[in-house]
Amino acid sequence: MYSFKNDYSEGAHPRILQALLDTNLIQEEGYGEDRFSRQAAELLRERMGCHDADIHFLPGGTQTNFTAIAAFLRPHEAVIAADTGHVCVHETGAVEATGHKVIAVAGREGKLTPSAIREVLDFHTDEHMVRPRLVYISNSTEIGTIYSRAELEDLSRFCRDNELYLYIDGARLGSALTARGNDLSLEAIAQLTDAFYIGGTKNGALIGEALVICRPQLKEDFRFVMKQRGAMLAKGRLLGLQFLELFRDDLFFALASHANRMAELLRAGLAAAGYRFLTDSPSNQIFPILPNSLIARLEQKYGFYVWSRVDAQHSCIRLVTSWATTEEAVRAFLADAVQPGA
Repeated sequence: MYSFKNDYSEGAHPRILQALLDTNLIQEEGYGEDRFSRQAAELLRERMGCHDADIHFLPGGTQTNFTAIAAFLRPHEAVIAADTGHVCVHETGAVEATGHKVIAVAGREGKLTPSAIREVLDFHTDEHMVRPRLVYISNSTEIGTIYSRAELEDLSRFCRDNELYLYIDGARLGSALTARGNDLSLEAIAQLTDAFYIGGTKNGALIGEALVICRPQLKEDFRFVMKQRGAMLAKGRLLGLQFLELFRDDLFFALASHANRMAELLRAGLAAAGYRFLTDSPSNQIFPILPNSLIARLEQKYGFYVWSRVDAQHSCIRLVTSWATTEEAVRAFLADAVQPGA
């Protein structure tokens, strides 16, 4: 059975494994103070053109989200997120467990807009309610869509005008930045947000995310919160070394581009067969709507998630491609999905 369930079913890109092996017996400082982590942080600052950013390497996306939010917000402050946002749906209440309410609002194709945020601000008017303080968005979103530069600029302007922090969950940021139609860059994101993270786990690393803190007032004591929340690895070298390998050339973007190309092959083949999609996703997640009978047959050979019921005869499934997805696997899936009589 071949899995299209996610983009972390495989281990790590061979170059990363080789780098870990080559440096395995070199002694280094712990807790992210090793030379690899320092070099990786400096390299990312150069790539972003943001030389005063603080960069921290954390093990996973959920840990990064709840650690950052716990550090950035005062006890009475809350998060605004799209109702499809990862912190709302798939983090087991991790943010709420830190004492911060997540206010879910209807997104437009998984994305937040200033008008939706304005409604939240207008409703929360006094000290008898939580104070909305941080706007959480994902790029790419949980349903595969991406933010344009104009959309992010509008959000950034609105947040700064209303004293809100803008934070991007970048678990699949590589896919977003290499997607069809994207006009954003790491440099632009660093300029337009207060903090964001670059996802490694879903783009070729064994584990690891790089949190970038751009706003000066959010930097203080962050390592204290990392330690308290269990997000600081003794062998922090493991994380820093992987980002050093991903960004010393364009490996990070090459891996994401491959995942997007495989998803595009799936999308084009299914579209040519007449199937509809839940969203117009240019990233490595696609959401085709298929007959339930076909889904049942495909499940005998492939792993994927049934995302939602569309009607009595059809459901939407999620297909995710990765840096390691082969064209042979994609074409085999298409052959089974578009066979005559399917």
